[in-house]
Amino acid sequence: MWGRDHFLVAGRITWDFRRTGEKESDWGNKLMLLPESRNMTMLVIESSPWDKNDFAIPYPTYFHPSTDNEVFRWQNRMRRQKRRYFFSFAGAPRPNLPDSIRTEIIEQCQASAGRKCRLLECRDRANKCYKPIHVMKMFQNSVFCLQPPGDSFTRRSAFDSILAGCIPVFFHPGSAYVQYLWHLPKDYTKYSVYIPANDVKSGKVSIQKILLRIPKAKVRAMREEVIRQIPRVIYAHPRSRLETLKDAFDITVKGVLERVETIRREMREGKNTSYAFAEEFSWKYNLAGTVGEHEWDPLFARP
Repeated sequence: MWGRDHFLVAGRITWDFRRTGEKESDWGNKLMLLPESRNMTMLVIESSPWDKNDFAIPYPTYFHPSTDNEVFRWQNRMRRQKRRYFFSFAGAPRPNLPDSIRTEIIEQCQASAGRKCRLLECRDRANKCYKPIHVMKMFQNSVFCLQPPGDSFTRRSAFDSILAGCIPVFFHPGSAYVQYLWHLPKDYTKYSVYIPANDVKSGKVSIQKILLRIPKAKVRAMREEVIRQIPRVIYAHPRSRLETLKDAFDITVKGVLERVETIRREMREGKNTSYAFAEEFSWKYNLAGTVGEHEWDPLFARP
């Protein structure tokens, strides 16, 4: 199968393996651009929307259960958790990135009426952000957790918030919706809120007002869906095995095997759907099974 039945797991984002410059001093390497790797399934914690062999898997969290009961107890604890903060954000501004909305998010959080937003600023290594107990405690006490892009589309914090039963609020579909297709529901409205980054950047919207407009019954349903997703985004302890639950590892292996079997079947039948569309539309094909016009097209115009 010329490498199509092989896969590689990399514990970093795809951009670390797609160096376009020729200088050895430039960041990363060219692993994923090499001809030898072009047929393999590449598993990374953030995939490229424009490349067909990249598949994103969840960032590791702080919870690695050994038994199903540990997972069930954690889920029930998150269901009972009292949440003092309406929404929260853990992160630092990105003044060097002109399209970043982190400064606007921090400003809106600090100005929130009734102190409904909790902010954990991560400006230096001495900050509480780098101690898991402080981050997880804040998320566990929050109804919504804001998850804007950082240096790239995704951030581990999104999975910390899911683990904490906190509804993630995304500002770009590249942060989750076109990434973790094996692990998260395709109907993102069931477990998250999407607010376009451009609306925040231009000052058109108030994050607090948007979240306050969501009916309480809907919020409860979304939180329950988030909690149901916990087993799918955690990695069980490597020396144990869950009995009735499938963790992120199980789901990833299943996804790889199904992909390889699909490719094998298509090769026997003389088909190859991976060449039926331009590779830059991979995100669209993987998400919707078509490369027709999509509302997110402007957000994924290749740089």
